[in-house]
Amino acid sequence: MTRASSVRLAAPPPSTQATNLYDRLREDLLSGRLKPSQKLQMRFLMESYQAGQTPLREALNRLTAEGLVESREQRGFYVTGVSQSELRELTQTRCWVEGLALRKAMQAATPEWEEALVVAHHRLSRTPRSLNAERFEDNPEWERLHRIFHRTLISQCGSKSLVGFCDQLADQLYRYRRLSINKAFPSRHVADEHQAILESVLSGDADKAADLLATHYMATAEVILEDKSIFPDARSQHGVVSECEEA
Repeated sequence: MTRASSVRLAAPPPSTQATNLYDRLREDLLSGRLKPSQKLQMRFLMESYQAGQTPLREALNRLTAEGLVESREQRGFYVTGVSQSELRELTQTRCWVEGLALRKAMQAATPEWEEALVVAHHRLSRTPRSLNAERFEDNPEWERLHRIFHRTLISQCGSKSLVGFCDQLADQLYRYRRLSINKAFPSRHVADEHQAILESVLSGDADKAADLLATHYMATAEVILEDKSIFPDARSQHGVVSECEEA
């Protein structure tokens, strides 16, 4: 075996292993492949992810700190469950903090930021939401560009901590959206909502832009709240949007 082959076959250092494992687990949690409230048995995880117990625990502890996994005393790790009350709370909090971040970004607007926002929106608008024209089939590239557009909206706010908190909220809500992906978007005119937000930002109307952003997020929440495949006892949640806007 050549020296180059030895290098290629060498196992990655423990820190790299744990990071890679964390990334894979996180993606499976956010995508819904690991179901809400599912017990994360070590034997199952070790076999499924071909990993040792030590890097697994390190990754699970990181995910617990992010709220995606729960650690229960004497019972191990579980995927964090979902609830209507948490969905409402997360959505309202996202409306509040991203509304603030967007206002700050608009106050500090630069031509470069506005150009980046226009480019992000253009790329998103040209990407089909569904891979199949006949039936809804999620497009991962649309999801990636959607995240970039929303992050660009607040990127000029001047606070990395605020942007980081918004990212965390977006991740937690993405998990809900994935559970209801077949219902959350096919009936929505999401592209029109994005266009309206962009136009309000470029026109300098911060109040309207923040209101449209809140309405955009709450409209998604309302669809999920009424999805009986997630919440069997779901009922119409009228007034959720107005509560967020008034706050």
